[in-house]
Amino acid sequence: MATARRLAFPASLLLACLAGCGSGSAVKAPEIGPARTFKLVDFQPAGPVAAGKATTVSFTIQQPSGRPLTTFKRGAGPHTGVHLIIVREDLSLIIHRHPPVARDGSVRQPIVLPAPGPYRVIVDVYPKLPGSLRNFQLVGRLNVAGHYRPAPPPPFRPEQTVDGVRFTIARLPPLRAISPALLRVDVRRADGSRAAFTPWYGALAHAIFFREGSLDYFHTHVCAPDAANCTSAFGAASVTGHASSPGKLTVGVLVPIPGTWRLFLQTKVDGHVLTAPFTLEVR
Repeated sequence: MATARRLAFPASLLLACLAGCGSGSAVKAPEIGPARTFKLVDFQPAGPVAAGKATTVSFTIQQPSGRPLTTFKRGAGPHTGVHLIIVREDLSLIIHRHPPVARDGSVRQPIVLPAPGPYRVIVDVYPKLPGSLRNFQLVGRLNVAGHYRPAPPPPFRPEQTVDGVRFTIARLPPLRAISPALLRVDVRRADGSRAAFTPWYGALAHAIFFREGSLDYFHTHVCAPDAANCTSAFGAASVTGHASSPGKLTVGVLVPIPGTWRLFLQTKVDGHVLTAPFTLEVR
Protein backbone atom coordinates (compact mmCIF):
# COMPACT_ATOMS: atom_id res chain seq x y z
CA MET A 1 0.00 0.00 0.00
CA ALA A 2 1.30 3.41 -0.89
CA THR A 3 2.48 5.60 1.98
CA ALA A 4 3.39 9.26 2.20
CA ARG A 5 6.06 10.70 4.50
CA ARG A 6 5.41 14.04 6.14
CA LEU A 7 8.14 16.47 7.08
CA ALA A 8 7.99 17.78 10.65
CA PHE A 9 9.41 21.17 11.59
CA PRO A 10 10.75 20.77 15.17
CA ALA A 11 9.00 22.98 17.72
CA SER A 12 12.29 23.49 19.64
CA LEU A 13 13.96 24.92 16.54
CA LEU A 14 11.07 27.29 15.93
CA LEU A 15 11.21 28.53 19.54
CA ALA A 16 14.98 29.09 19.25
CA CYS A 17 14.44 31.22 16.15
CA LEU A 18 11.76 33.25 17.87
CA ALA A 19 14.02 33.89 20.88
CA GLY A 20 17.21 34.62 18.98
CA CYS A 21 16.09 36.55 15.91
CA GLY A 22 16.16 40.36 16.00
CA SER A 23 12.97 42.34 16.42
CA GLY A 24 13.33 43.84 12.98
CA SER A 25 13.10 40.48 11.13
CA ALA A 26 10.02 38.30 10.77
CA VAL A 27 10.20 34.57 11.31
CA LYS A 28 8.71 32.52 8.49
CA ALA A 29 8.19 28.79 8.88
CA PRO A 30 8.85 26.65 5.81
CA GLU A 31 5.85 25.93 3.62
CA ILE A 32 5.13 22.23 3.32
CA GLY A 33 2.94 21.20 0.43
CA PRO A 34 0.40 18.41 0.54
CA ALA A 35 1.67 14.83 0.28
CA ARG A 36 1.83 13.52 -3.27
CA THR A 37 -0.16 10.30 -3.39
CA PHE A 38 -2.23 8.16 -5.71
CA LYS A 39 -5.87 9.25 -5.85
CA LEU A 40 -9.14 8.74 -7.68
CA VAL A 41 -10.08 11.51 -10.09
CA ASP A 42 -13.26 12.13 -12.10
CA PHE A 43 -15.11 9.62 -9.89
CA GLN A 44 -18.72 9.12 -10.99
CA PRO A 45 -21.56 8.97 -10.14
CA ALA A 46 -21.09 11.91 -7.80
CA GLY A 47 -24.75 12.15 -6.76
CA PRO A 48 -27.43 9.70 -5.59
CA VAL A 49 -28.45 6.86 -7.90
CA ALA A 50 -31.63 4.83 -8.09
CA ALA A 51 -31.89 1.37 -6.52
CA GLY A 52 -32.27 -1.53 -8.92
CA LYS A 53 -31.31 0.47 -12.02
CA ALA A 54 -28.13 0.24 -14.05
CA THR A 55 -25.49 2.87 -13.42
CA THR A 56 -21.85 3.17 -14.40
CA VAL A 57 -19.00 3.67 -11.97
CA SER A 58 -16.11 5.48 -13.66
CA PHE A 59 -12.80 6.97 -12.56
CA THR A 60 -9.12 7.37 -13.32
CA ILE A 61 -6.23 6.62 -10.95
CA GLN A 62 -3.88 9.58 -10.75
CA GLN A 63 -0.23 8.95 -9.89
CA PRO A 64 1.78 11.21 -7.57
CA SER A 65 3.25 12.79 -10.72
CA GLY A 66 -0.24 13.92 -11.76
CA ARG A 67 -0.32 11.56 -14.73
CA PRO A 68 -2.94 8.79 -15.04
CA LEU A 69 -1.87 5.26 -14.13
CA THR A 70 -2.00 3.15 -17.29
CA THR A 71 0.20 0.12 -16.55
CA PHE A 72 -0.98 -2.74 -14.35
CA LYS A 73 0.21 -6.21 -13.44
CA ARG A 74 -1.11 -8.87 -15.80
CA GLY A 75 -0.84 -12.63 -16.14
CA ALA A 76 -2.01 -15.66 -14.20
CA GLY A 77 -3.61 -15.47 -10.78
CA PRO A 78 -5.93 -12.95 -9.14
CA HIS A 79 -3.37 -10.27 -8.20
CA THR A 80 -3.67 -8.29 -11.41
CA GLY A 81 -5.29 -5.16 -12.78
CA VAL A 82 -7.96 -3.35 -10.78
CA HIS A 83 -10.40 -4.93 -8.32
CA LEU A 84 -13.59 -2.92 -7.77
CA ILE A 85 -15.38 -3.87 -4.55
CA ILE A 86 -18.54 -2.06 -3.41
CA VAL A 87 -20.09 -2.81 -0.02
CA ARG A 88 -23.12 -1.32 1.70
CA GLU A 89 -22.07 0.23 5.00
CA ASP A 90 -24.11 -2.22 7.11
CA LEU A 91 -22.24 -5.09 5.36
CA SER A 92 -25.43 -6.59 3.96
CA LEU A 93 -24.55 -6.33 0.25
CA ILE A 94 -21.42 -6.58 -1.86
CA ILE A 95 -20.48 -6.20 -5.53
CA HIS A 96 -17.11 -7.45 -6.81
CA ARG A 97 -15.79 -6.78 -10.31
CA HIS A 98 -12.46 -6.68 -12.14
CA PRO A 99 -13.20 -3.91 -14.67
CA PRO A 100 -11.23 -3.36 -17.88
CA VAL A 101 -8.88 -0.38 -17.99
CA ALA A 102 -8.74 1.72 -21.15
CA ARG A 103 -5.41 2.74 -22.71
CA ASP A 104 -5.74 6.21 -21.19
CA GLY A 105 -6.19 4.68 -17.70
CA SER A 106 -9.91 5.34 -17.41
CA VAL A 107 -12.17 2.71 -15.85
CA ARG A 108 -15.88 2.22 -16.57
CA GLN A 109 -17.93 -0.52 -14.90
CA PRO A 110 -21.73 -0.91 -15.22
CA ILE A 111 -23.35 -2.09 -11.98
CA VAL A 112 -26.75 -2.36 -10.32
CA LEU A 113 -27.03 -1.38 -6.65
CA PRO A 114 -30.08 -3.27 -5.36
CA ALA A 115 -31.02 -1.35 -2.20
CA PRO A 116 -30.92 2.20 -0.79
CA GLY A 117 -28.13 3.36 1.49
CA PRO A 118 -24.50 4.50 1.61
CA TYR A 119 -21.88 2.30 -0.01
CA ARG A 120 -18.09 2.26 0.29
CA VAL A 121 -16.11 1.73 -2.91
CA ILE A 122 -12.73 -0.01 -2.65
CA VAL A 123 -10.47 0.25 -5.67
CA ASP A 124 -7.74 -2.36 -5.09
CA VAL A 125 -4.93 -1.59 -7.53
CA TYR A 126 -2.06 -3.80 -8.72
CA PRO A 127 0.23 -1.40 -10.59
CA LYS A 128 3.17 -2.28 -12.79
CA LEU A 129 5.67 0.31 -11.62
CA PRO A 130 9.37 0.35 -10.68
CA GLY A 131 10.03 -0.44 -7.02
CA SER A 132 8.39 -2.73 -4.48
CA LEU A 133 4.82 -1.35 -4.49
CA ARG A 134 2.71 -4.51 -4.73
CA ASN A 135 -0.78 -3.08 -4.47
CA PHE A 136 -2.72 -0.31 -2.79
CA GLN A 137 -6.33 0.69 -2.15
CA LEU A 138 -8.23 3.88 -2.92
CA VAL A 139 -11.65 4.65 -1.46
CA GLY A 140 -14.78 6.27 -2.91
CA ARG A 141 -18.42 6.55 -1.90
CA LEU A 142 -21.77 5.93 -3.53
CA ASN A 143 -25.23 6.78 -2.28
CA VAL A 144 -28.42 5.03 -3.37
CA ALA A 145 -31.53 7.12 -2.90
CA GLY A 146 -34.35 5.88 -0.68
CA HIS A 147 -34.95 4.94 2.92
CA TYR A 148 -31.89 3.22 4.38
CA ARG A 149 -32.62 0.53 6.97
CA PRO A 150 -29.25 -0.58 8.34
CA ALA A 151 -29.06 -3.90 10.13
CA PRO A 152 -26.13 -5.15 12.22
CA PRO A 153 -24.36 -8.28 10.98
CA PRO A 154 -26.00 -11.44 12.33
CA PRO A 155 -24.00 -13.68 14.68
CA PHE A 156 -21.78 -16.39 13.27
CA ARG A 157 -23.62 -19.33 11.76
CA PRO A 158 -21.53 -22.21 10.42
CA GLU A 159 -23.86 -22.91 7.50
CA GLN A 160 -25.13 -20.69 4.70
CA THR A 161 -27.27 -21.76 1.74
CA VAL A 162 -27.09 -19.68 -1.44
CA ASP A 163 -29.23 -20.60 -4.48
CA GLY A 164 -29.53 -24.15 -3.17
CA VAL A 165 -25.77 -24.58 -2.60
CA ARG A 166 -24.79 -25.18 1.04
CA PHE A 167 -21.56 -23.75 2.50
CA THR A 168 -20.51 -25.25 5.85
CA ILE A 169 -17.59 -24.33 8.10
CA ALA A 170 -16.94 -27.56 9.97
CA ARG A 171 -14.82 -25.99 12.73
CA LEU A 172 -14.10 -22.34 13.43
CA PRO A 173 -10.50 -21.95 14.66
CA PRO A 174 -9.47 -19.13 17.03
CA LEU A 175 -9.07 -15.96 14.98
CA ARG A 176 -6.58 -13.26 15.94
CA ALA A 177 -5.48 -10.07 14.21
CA ILE A 178 -2.39 -10.33 11.99
CA SER A 179 -2.32 -14.08 12.60
CA PRO A 180 -3.00 -16.26 9.53
CA ALA A 181 -5.68 -18.94 9.92
CA LEU A 182 -7.41 -21.41 7.62
CA LEU A 183 -11.14 -22.13 7.37
CA ARG A 184 -12.17 -25.42 5.83
CA VAL A 185 -15.47 -25.01 4.01
CA ASP A 186 -17.59 -27.85 2.65
CA VAL A 187 -19.64 -26.87 -0.43
CA ARG A 188 -22.48 -29.08 -1.67
CA ARG A 189 -25.31 -28.76 -4.15
CA ALA A 190 -28.95 -29.25 -3.16
CA ASP A 191 -28.74 -32.97 -4.04
CA GLY A 192 -25.80 -33.43 -1.67
CA SER A 193 -23.14 -33.74 -4.40
CA ARG A 194 -19.87 -31.91 -3.99
CA ALA A 195 -19.72 -28.65 -5.94
CA ALA A 196 -17.12 -28.17 -8.67
CA PHE A 197 -15.41 -24.77 -8.72
CA THR A 198 -14.81 -22.82 -11.93
CA PRO A 199 -11.98 -20.24 -11.98
CA TRP A 200 -13.34 -16.71 -11.71
CA TYR A 201 -11.18 -13.58 -11.79
CA GLY A 202 -8.06 -15.73 -11.58
CA ALA A 203 -9.04 -17.79 -8.50
CA LEU A 204 -11.29 -20.69 -7.49
CA ALA A 205 -12.74 -18.56 -4.67
CA HIS A 206 -12.38 -15.07 -3.25
CA ALA A 207 -12.59 -14.27 0.46
CA ILE A 208 -13.40 -10.58 1.00
CA PHE A 209 -13.34 -9.23 4.55
CA PHE A 210 -14.88 -6.00 5.89
CA ARG A 211 -14.83 -4.87 9.52
CA GLU A 212 -18.08 -3.68 11.09
CA GLY A 213 -18.14 0.07 11.72
CA SER A 214 -14.74 1.11 10.35
CA LEU A 215 -15.12 -0.88 7.10
CA ASP A 216 -11.46 -1.92 7.13
CA TYR A 217 -10.83 -4.29 4.23
CA PHE A 218 -8.76 -7.34 3.34
CA HIS A 219 -8.93 -9.87 0.52
CA THR A 220 -7.54 -13.39 0.17
CA HIS A 221 -7.91 -16.03 -2.53
CA VAL A 222 -8.34 -19.77 -2.98
CA CYS A 223 -6.41 -21.30 -5.87
CA ALA A 224 -5.33 -24.69 -7.16
CA PRO A 225 -2.34 -26.09 -5.21
CA ASP A 226 0.15 -25.40 -8.02
CA ALA A 227 -1.18 -21.94 -8.89
CA ALA A 228 1.12 -18.92 -8.79
CA ASN A 229 0.41 -15.38 -7.66
CA CYS A 230 -2.21 -16.33 -5.04
CA THR A 231 -0.66 -15.48 -1.66
CA SER A 232 -2.06 -12.49 0.28
CA ALA A 233 0.22 -10.64 2.69
CA PHE A 234 -0.05 -8.07 5.48
CA GLY A 235 3.35 -6.95 6.71
CA ALA A 236 5.37 -10.07 7.46
CA ALA A 237 2.26 -12.29 7.70
CA SER A 238 0.89 -14.13 4.68
CA VAL A 239 -1.72 -16.75 3.84
CA THR A 240 -2.72 -18.80 0.80
CA GLY A 241 -6.04 -20.55 0.34
CA HIS A 242 -6.27 -23.69 -1.76
CA ALA A 243 -8.68 -26.23 -3.22
CA SER A 244 -7.63 -29.58 -4.65
CA SER A 245 -10.93 -31.48 -4.88
CA PRO A 246 -14.62 -30.72 -5.55
CA GLY A 247 -16.63 -29.43 -2.60
CA LYS A 248 -13.63 -28.49 -0.44
CA LEU A 249 -12.30 -24.95 0.02
CA THR A 250 -9.47 -24.06 2.38
CA VAL A 251 -9.92 -20.32 2.91
CA GLY A 252 -7.16 -18.07 4.22
CA VAL A 253 -8.07 -15.58 6.95
CA LEU A 254 -5.79 -12.62 7.60
CA VAL A 255 -7.15 -9.32 8.95
CA PRO A 256 -5.23 -6.35 10.39
CA ILE A 257 -7.16 -5.50 13.59
CA PRO A 258 -9.59 -7.13 16.04
CA GLY A 259 -13.34 -6.71 15.79
CA THR A 260 -16.41 -8.10 14.08
CA TRP A 261 -15.64 -8.93 10.48
CA ARG A 262 -17.93 -9.94 7.66
CA LEU A 263 -16.50 -12.56 5.31
CA PHE A 264 -18.00 -12.65 1.81
CA LEU A 265 -16.92 -15.97 0.33
CA GLN A 266 -17.40 -15.97 -3.44
CA THR A 267 -17.04 -18.86 -5.86
CA LYS A 268 -18.45 -19.93 -9.22
CA VAL A 269 -20.50 -23.13 -9.25
CA ASP A 270 -22.35 -24.47 -12.32
CA GLY A 271 -21.95 -21.16 -14.13
CA HIS A 272 -23.24 -18.99 -11.28
CA VAL A 273 -21.19 -16.75 -8.97
CA LEU A 274 -22.34 -17.37 -5.40
CA THR A 275 -21.65 -15.21 -2.35
CA ALA A 276 -21.83 -16.87 1.07
CA PRO A 277 -21.59 -14.37 3.98
CA PHE A 278 -20.22 -15.29 7.40
CA THR A 279 -19.70 -13.16 10.52
CA LEU A 280 -16.37 -13.68 12.27
CA GLU A 281 -15.15 -12.42 15.64
CA VAL A 282 -11.44 -11.63 15.65
CA ARG A 283 -9.57 -11.14 18.92
